[in-house]
Amino acid sequence: MFAPAEGETVTVVRPGPPTRDAYGNFIPGPPTEITVPGCGIAPRDSTGAGGDEFAQGRDTVIAGLTLYAPSGTDIRATDRVRVAGVLYEVDGQVGAFRSPFTGSAGPVVAALRLVTG
Repeated sequence: MFAPAEGETVTVVRPGPPTRDAYGNFIPGPPTEITVPGCGIAPRDSTGAGGDEFAQGRDTVIAGLTLYAPSGTDIRATDRVRVAGVLYEVDGQVGAFRSPFTGSAGPVVAALRLVTG
């Protein structure tokens, strides 16, 4: 018998509200971590070829991941996402869609890029 897939659990790391230091300067507040189970993860290439192994005569370079989170998940462009212990930045705006055929809500989709530096 086929068992249903459970997906990946990721952690959304959201920046906390800014606070002031002893000199009155704004500094980032402590981040909030939100666990999101049941996500799908797929590699994302730098050409936008959508998974083609070979694009424009060159090998595809993986630039990050595409995150498919359950409908209604709150992910923002300013968040970071930890996938399998690796921290990624949200790359651009997050999208959500609804099926034009059934009206059912689809996943929340976010492009992720590896955090460097």
